[in-house]
Amino acid sequence: MTQPLCLLLLASGMVYGQVYTPPAGQPAAQPGAPQDTAVRPQQKPAAGPLGQEIPLLDPSAETITIGGVTIPLGDNRLLKARFEKYLSQPPESDAATLEYRKTIAEVLATVSPFHKPSPNLYDAFKLLPRAATYPGDANICSTLAEAVYMAMLAKQDVNSLRKLNDSIEQEKKTIEAKADWDARHEKPAGVAAAAPAAAGKNGGKPAAATDNPGAGTQSLKYADTLRRIVEIEALKKANIVRTEAQTITHKAQYQVNMVQWFMQRRFEHVIMAARFYNQVWKDGDTTLRIDKGSDVAKLFTQSMGVSPTVSSLDALSNEAVHEADKYIEAFNLMLTRGELHSASQRLMEAFAIGEYLGPVATLPLEKKLKILTFYRDSNEIYGALQAHDFTRAKELLTKIKATAKDFPSSKMDGAISGYSLASDLAIEEAKAHVLAHENDKAAEKIRAATEIWPTNPKLEEFRKLITDAAPALTARNDFDRLLSERNFREIFKRQYEFAPAIQGDAKREDAFKQIITNLTQIEAALGKAAEFGKVGQNYAAWEQLAHLRIEFPDDPKLGRELELLAPKVADFTKALDRAHQFESRTPKQTGTALAWFLKAKAIYPRSEMAEAGIKGLLDDIITDDTAANETTGNPFDEPKHAGN
Repeated sequence: MTQPLCLLLLASGMVYGQVYTPPAGQPAAQPGAPQDTAVRPQQKPAAGPLGQEIPLLDPSAETITIGGVTIPLGDNRLLKARFEKYLSQPPESDAATLEYRKTIAEVLATVSPFHKPSPNLYDAFKLLPRAATYPGDANICSTLAEAVYMAMLAKQDVNSLRKLNDSIEQEKKTIEAKADWDARHEKPAGVAAAAPAAAGKNGGKPAAATDNPGAGTQSLKYADTLRRIVEIEALKKANIVRTEAQTITHKAQYQVNMVQWFMQRRFEHVIMAARFYNQVWKDGDTTLRIDKGSDVAKLFTQSMGVSPTVSSLDALSNEAVHEADKYIEAFNLMLTRGELHSASQRLMEAFAIGEYLGPVATLPLEKKLKILTFYRDSNEIYGALQAHDFTRAKELLTKIKATAKDFPSSKMDGAISGYSLASDLAIEEAKAHVLAHENDKAAEKIRAATEIWPTNPKLEEFRKLITDAAPALTARNDFDRLLSERNFREIFKRQYEFAPAIQGDAKREDAFKQIITNLTQIEAALGKAAEFGKVGQNYAAWEQLAHLRIEFPDDPKLGRELELLAPKVADFTKALDRAHQFESRTPKQTGTALAWFLKAKAIYPRSEMAEAGIKGLLDDIITDDTAANETTGNPFDEPKHAGN
């Protein structure tokens, strides 16, 4: 049954149409992956819209300068941690602390050069064990006492060597005096008795003295005396060298402690050690014996250009104590004015110089807690800016500006405003792209907004917008998929779901209108065919659908209905099929084709297709006859004369 129908469609000679024809120059839509606006992570972070901002509250100085000397403070993170611990600790103001401070002051006063009648080394030394019992001293006073004690022992050893040298020198002088006397007075035996006789024989002149190897300067005793003198001189010089070496060694050991305490910022202990040093060694030698290539030597030589001395350590330590006092005074003044930012900086500077000094250690807890709150808020706002949490940063900035009148907020205000505006604008552009159904551009903009400000409250609004628009987005993706699959019947079935989803998209709307219009026409024809079938007009029903089949050959429902009607109208379709076959032959079998069209007309007198075929053949016959008459002429017409 399908073969006559296929021949009928081929014989129609019409250009087949489709339910949806893509616009000229554009290929039919291909099935693709559904699009959405999900934010996917990037491999490389995009640069911020305002550039790479410098951290606003991240001080990185790890040194402090005192009297022209730059002292390293070590790891800045450790210093911050210690400073925060200091702010949360109660002040050192108990009885033990007061007693310790009093003892330190008494030691300094006792060994001071201004002590009347003179500095008392032993009384000051006896106070050191008492100061060492305080936990905050860290037994440094005990170490100082041990260093002084070892220096005194070394000094006693040096004095013993000097006394030994004095005794050796006295022994040498005694030996030399005895040797000189012996050389002058000791004579060989018999020399005095023989002298007069020899004089008589020589005319009254004394006889010449003869050398005797066993007496005087020629004796072995005299030679042994000279050897002993040389040994004594060598021993004395060796003792002198040993004395100098011991002095230098013990000075160097003592100075190591002083330098170490200076680097630890134990300036009061450095001052005490310097004053003890001047009382133990009064030779005027105060040069620090440290390696010239060491970091400690560079610390002084590169800052001041001179070699360090005990006196320079003493002076720098005194200046550090003075600077700490001044910083604490400035801190108290700024705190009363509500200038927490500057006050916190002054307190940190005082802490960095001398966290163990009295003014810093005894600062009231109430004042430190104010700085601690400001300090933590400052660190938190810096972290919020680094994490681009501008909501929290703005809250903290408002809080800080309310408590710290001098807080420099210009950079933070600018950064927060700039980033917030950039993120908000990106979100608004993403919304516009979503409404325009430009999902790729919307995803790009929302990704940029998230990178700029991940906690932007408007991101939640956008998420809600996407959630509410999810059904429309799904419908639009389904429409594209069905269109690419040429499943027009499903689009027609879900037309009320797709219509609002594609509204505003000109390309999709054109395709949708074309599909709905054509399928509405097909459905109307199917409805009429069904009505004809109910009253037994199967030929009319088939012909109603056959016309549309020529225009829409791909519609499955239309083809299925024609297949159902085919057995009922087989004789009619056979006649039409044979008529088209003879009509299509070369040369055309006009008579036979006309006969088959007439047969089809006889089967279904109201057939428009048979009527059209008959009319077409008759037109061809009339056209052929007219052409033949014009060529041969009418025999009944009178001939025309040339003269007429």
